[in-house]
Amino acid sequence: MPASRTPRHGDETATQDFRTAPRELQPNAGAGLVLLYAPVPLPEVIRLGDAQLAIGREPPPGGLAIPHSAVSRIHARIHRAGGSFVLTDLDSRNGTLVDGCRVRTLALEHEDEIRIGDAIFKFVERDIDKYVASGPSPYPALVGGAQMRALARELLAIARADLPVLVLGETGTGKEVVAQMVHAASGRPGRISAINCAAIPVNLLESELFGYKRGAFSGAERDKVGLVATAQRGTVFLDEIGDMPADAQVKLLRLLETREILPLGAVSPEKVDVRVVSATHRDLAERVQAGQFRGDLYARLNGHAARIPPLRARKEDLRALVAHFLEKHGGGHVTLPAAAMAALCHYDWPYNVRELEAAIKRALALLSAEGAREVELRHLPESVQRAMEGYGTEASSPSLPPPATSAAQRAVPPEEATMRELLTRHRGNVSAIAKELRKDRVQVHRWMKRYHLSPDDFR
Repeated sequence: MPASRTPRHGDETATQDFRTAPRELQPNAGAGLVLLYAPVPLPEVIRLGDAQLAIGREPPPGGLAIPHSAVSRIHARIHRAGGSFVLTDLDSRNGTLVDGCRVRTLALEHEDEIRIGDAIFKFVERDIDKYVASGPSPYPALVGGAQMRALARELLAIARADLPVLVLGETGTGKEVVAQMVHAASGRPGRISAINCAAIPVNLLESELFGYKRGAFSGAERDKVGLVATAQRGTVFLDEIGDMPADAQVKLLRLLETREILPLGAVSPEKVDVRVVSATHRDLAERVQAGQFRGDLYARLNGHAARIPPLRARKEDLRALVAHFLEKHGGGHVTLPAAAMAALCHYDWPYNVRELEAAIKRALALLSAEGAREVELRHLPESVQRAMEGYGTEASSPSLPPPATSAAQRAVPPEEATMRELLTRHRGNVSAIAKELRKDRVQVHRWMKRYHLSPDDFR
């Protein structure tokens, strides 16, 4: 699409692409903006190129039009300066925010969140095309945009293959949903049986998995069929496999190698036909190096590895997830205005989709008690409310140095231990840390994002 065309709903602004070298943008990277939320229809993806992009209610030809009263006629612009893309506020009425801080001129960094009026975008410095969702979701239960659809297509392609699947992702990202998808698409007629390896006491895990025979131990008055046998011709889902004790790891390795199990107290093995899907939030390769997990078992489990991105890395899915949870929990009549959506976008969701669902359920309960239909900030969890403290304030005071305008000028980040010490000493007060370091609040937020730190954990 020519760069001079004004984008309409469903279009994508296409200009020359760029590729990143370390911290520098080079041709063909695919830098751009990904829409997180807007009160009016806007393109889901806006590509950036050499030509500057003007943004406003009535921008010049080739700009991004946001037809909403909270947006100034020509609100801001993004242009390429050396190795960076620079965002400049054009004396707009309501200001331009990056990561919750009002800015005037700022060199953008990967995954910066930009608010213009009530429209919120995420800047990506590479691979913009992976955020373009094409066609309907191949597995609607895996709610989300382009990244989750790509994951679903990847898993559906190998679902019928006879190999184990290892699902990687942080707590609450939806690993069990992925396991259910793999089983449903596998064509295996048996059931899916799930067990949380971290929730079962070590001395019971082996018997839960493989069963036992009468008399195997004191109190074993009858045979018990284990989880694996109940999933005959189906799927065994082992959640938090990284916490499996060493003895059970040996037995699981035998299952994968021989398709046999040996229940406690049995004298001969039993043949089974199961597909194993395992999941963990831990780094199994690191645990192998530390001697905490068997390398041969890791190699067997890792037939195909699927990684679920954390919610903070796919905030473009928030709108779809919120709509899904509202419908799921009887809140189809409820609306979330711009202020509530801005809070959801600004918060980093350390416990991922599970935490978001709990937040929506809480809001619905409070709304029901009030007889209201519109979610306000006060209906959201305290952690989300705290994250909004200082939202919209200036990034820096006049006494501080101006924000960097090129990659070469960006500040060298402090070590993670230093950031933790500052957060502890200032009890999560980002403004106080920024003042001590003589840096913008937006830069402090960036450093916290780099190390996955939340000020809430230090208050």
